[in-house]
Amino acid sequence: MTSLVVACSPTNYLDNPTYLNSRYNDEQPALSGNGRFLAFVSNRYGNRSILLYDLQQQQLIPLPGLNQRNTIAENPSLSYTGRYLVYVIGIQGQPTVALYDRATQQSQLLTQFYPGWVRHPSISPNGRYVVFEGSSRGQWSIEVLDRGPNIELDIPDSVLPGTSAAPSP
Repeated sequence: MTSLVVACSPTNYLDNPTYLNSRYNDEQPALSGNGRFLAFVSNRYGNRSILLYDLQQQQLIPLPGLNQRNTIAENPSLSYTGRYLVYVIGIQGQPTVALYDRATQQSQLLTQFYPGWVRHPSISPNGRYVVFEGSSRGQWSIEVLDRGPNIELDIPDSVLPGTSAAPSP
């Protein structure tokens, strides 16, 4: 006598790398301020990459120009709507804080000439400030980087700078 057990399912989400949970190592999650986007580090495509998942649309969002071959990207942090993403990238063995702008699809190195090691960056909800741990003083300290008053802030379209995000009565 032989028994056969079959699971009926149209798609096995563990076999599909476009789903949030997969058979791959997914770690270091970061949620956008509005709760829509989730950035995380994954080895789904053969190397450690930062991926962005839209929780509302339930799909991965392309990040052209972010993940480069032969680099390690880690510790993502998102601004309010997920426009800005900061992360640590290893360049020639030296960790550097970088910022990716989803609107321009370009990355910018923020601490390329920082005189020490960096780790655990975080970006403010509006995208103006980036904080990280730095070792320039011989111990781990908190560093604050002001991107300046002339950057395009990451704020919802319905909110004007200097006003509250709460609707008026």
